[in-house]
Amino acid sequence: MSTDPTVTQLLVPLAEIDDRGVYFEDSFTSWRDHLRHGAAIAAALRARLDPARPPHVGVLLQNTPFFSAMLVAAGMSGIVPVGLNPVRRGAALIRDIEHADCQVVLADSGSAAPLDGIEHLNVDSNVWADEVAAHAPPPDAELQFQSASPTDLFMLIYTSGTSGDPKAVKCSHSKVAIAGTTMAQRFDLGRDDVCYVSMPLFHSNAVLVGWAVALASQGSLALRRKFSASQFLPDVRRYGATYANYVGKPLSYVLATPELPDDADNPLRAVYGNEGVPSDIEKFGRRFGCLVQDGFGSTEGGVAIARTPDTPPGALGPLPDGVQIVDPETGEQCAVGVVGELVNTAGAGRFEGYYNDEAASAERMAGGVYHSGDLAYRDEKGYAYFAGRLGDWMRVDGENLGAAPIERVLLRYPDTVEVAVYAVPDPTVGDQVMAAMVLAPGAEFDADKFRAFLAEQPDLGPKQWPSYVRISPKLPRTVTFKVLKRQLSAEGVECADPVWSIRR
Repeated sequence: MSTDPTVTQLLVPLAEIDDRGVYFEDSFTSWRDHLRHGAAIAAALRARLDPARPPHVGVLLQNTPFFSAMLVAAGMSGIVPVGLNPVRRGAALIRDIEHADCQVVLADSGSAAPLDGIEHLNVDSNVWADEVAAHAPPPDAELQFQSASPTDLFMLIYTSGTSGDPKAVKCSHSKVAIAGTTMAQRFDLGRDDVCYVSMPLFHSNAVLVGWAVALASQGSLALRRKFSASQFLPDVRRYGATYANYVGKPLSYVLATPELPDDADNPLRAVYGNEGVPSDIEKFGRRFGCLVQDGFGSTEGGVAIARTPDTPPGALGPLPDGVQIVDPETGEQCAVGVVGELVNTAGAGRFEGYYNDEAASAERMAGGVYHSGDLAYRDEKGYAYFAGRLGDWMRVDGENLGAAPIERVLLRYPDTVEVAVYAVPDPTVGDQVMAAMVLAPGAEFDADKFRAFLAEQPDLGPKQWPSYVRISPKLPRTVTFKVLKRQLSAEGVECADPVWSIRR
């Protein structure tokens, strides 16, 4: 029987804590009261859910105490939150809700816009507040916790998709609890520590190495509705934050704020995240007087690479046992300096499968090997360096975006014959979205008309907008008629064809 921890086990001791808890804007809620709120939410939802169907609840929320209380409710009751991505719109969002078997969708006033006409409950409404209050446990009643096992499903977290629709990654109790416990131990976090979480809680980074760390340390949690570079340091000082997490470029954004002589005069001790710019990791630690560690991993969890003190600048870290870089076509291990796919030959790692998608799960584990879809190369000493993504996905301002959904939207534009969407590097946001379009003979491209068209598309999120459009007479293709996006990406903005800037 597994001895791995569960989220439920992390929650139990918090039920008696009054002097630590959740900070948010001008409010503080003790863990005791926060868990009682979670219990009331669980009871209110159970009253709504059909017990014959999966107890899945879609959540489209900002980083508020309610989102945390919803996760608490999941840990206490077995209800499974489904993190919905606000980048998705219209039919794409409906697809995600239905694919994950969501019986109910919860949204707050700040996040409800993408839902438009989709049925949901507004958790900021008086109706919902009354409903939760009616299910609140009596003041002196002992809270009831489910008997969760480590393998029980805790949450479904969507990927952003590669060449098609996103996949719902299964995140078990142990996956979340182990991550929180590991980080708390790594940075020696305890009851006097405050974990600052400004990354979105629908994303695995915030849940696994943010929210779960606060639970495991039995310290406090400080939430910010949305990340703000200018407010990062003021928040750290305001809440006494000693630990923070990030994904993508937040370190760079904070470093871009005006430097002051007392920047290092703050309580922050440790920062952990993924995909930080290597040079900024060192700069951030030096400027703000803290330890910054950057790791490599994904929501799936099949491959994880951690930096060591002797990891060279720009490297992910040493390749762990069982993790190799192989030729995607042959499966043979790549030589030093040769780019290939990162795979876990030892098995699935922390990958627990995709919900409602056995084919995608099987593809990920083809041949008993976990295929990450990420490209890398190694040096002579075995340190790995990230080299891009196997599929045609893009990383825009901390969000993974698939090309195919954007291409489907752009093909609606009048006189469009062909479209290819791909990434062009950007030092600030990681990638910019660029589209190469082939128009019908005689048609002319009108940038203003195109922007107006984009603004009218209900299923195109803000980060999916193309920054650049290239109008080409034809697209480069392989002998099997596949578009050579690598070539388009390499040619970038300074290419032989006309290019328009379409930024919002």
